[in-house]
Amino acid sequence: MPKCEICKKKIELNFLKKLIGTYVKDKKGKKHVICPECQKNLGNDKEKVLEKL
Repeated sequence: MPKCEICKKKIELNFLKKLIGTYVKDKKGKKHVICPECQKNLGNDKEKVLEKL
């Protein structure tokens, strides 16, 4: 199970084995996994999420 890179909680998968959360790419193109709670707490703003990483 993947973990959120901000809060380190495990992220659930749905029945199709897809992530319930989101991926965010940084300037280098590396993908980071973010849980829905962190995404909501940071206002769904990509710049704020990248600052927390």
